[in-house]
Amino acid sequence: MSRNEKIISIIVATLNDAKKIRRCLDSITAQMTEESELIVIDGGSKDGTCAILAEYKNVIAHTISEPDQGIYDAWNKGIERASGVWIMFIGADDILLPNAISTYLEFIHQNKLNNFDYICANNQYVDENGKKLKIVGERITWEAMRRGMVAAHGGSLHNKEHLFSKVGLYDVSLRICADYEMLLRKKNTLKSAFIPALMVQTESGGISFSIKAIQEAYVIRKRHKTVWNVTNIFLFVRDVIAFKTFKLRRRGTFSRFFPHRMF
Repeated sequence: MSRNEKIISIIVATLNDAKKIRRCLDSITAQMTEESELIVIDGGSKDGTCAILAEYKNVIAHTISEPDQGIYDAWNKGIERASGVWIMFIGADDILLPNAISTYLEFIHQNKLNNFDYICANNQYVDENGKKLKIVGERITWEAMRRGMVAAHGGSLHNKEHLFSKVGLYDVSLRICADYEMLLRKKNTLKSAFIPALMVQTESGGISFSIKAIQEAYVIRKRHKTVWNVTNIFLFVRDVIAFKTFKLRRRGTFSRFFPHRMF
């Protein structure tokens, strides 16, 4: 790989995120190199987000502002415009932690990853006050993935040629867990690597922390027939209990952290 080639394309999807988008962009632009590019897909914001994006026009390779069908539709638009070998997705209210890009670039340059589909690491979840809640993300195995999303999707790297060109883009009919569904398409042939380092900080809450997310994961497992129906029901019940217990723990009732990626 040439050092002037775009190795990592970072895609940020945003919609009416004026309060937090600057923090997100600053965390990315502070560590960009000639081997990385930034793409921002806006869903037609009305709150001043676009004015903020205009301030970063010299560092954003592509910017779009138009109505879309949700975050996965926005990501699909970003993928089509990305020139990097690897594609990263960052939430508009997330922070790319210092040295994340250089850590990934060093790993890519030092390892033979020509046939790899995916590289993931760890994410750190915090509450609205910045208090650390838990660290998510682990090395992918098919045994674990067929039961639930164990990878920390935020800040992970997707190989444009070996992954998206092979299995297609995100399913926009899914609103919450299309990232999980897309990775399942390769089943046990998904070739991935794991870096035990923190890459992204995100606030807990939102649609990913909801019963609807658990329901969608159930539907996805059923679609791909990754587990028996009885097992799928068990996993659904387990995740609902874990979610409700985590909510109680956040109120000071429990001190245990639960392993499921949604909580």
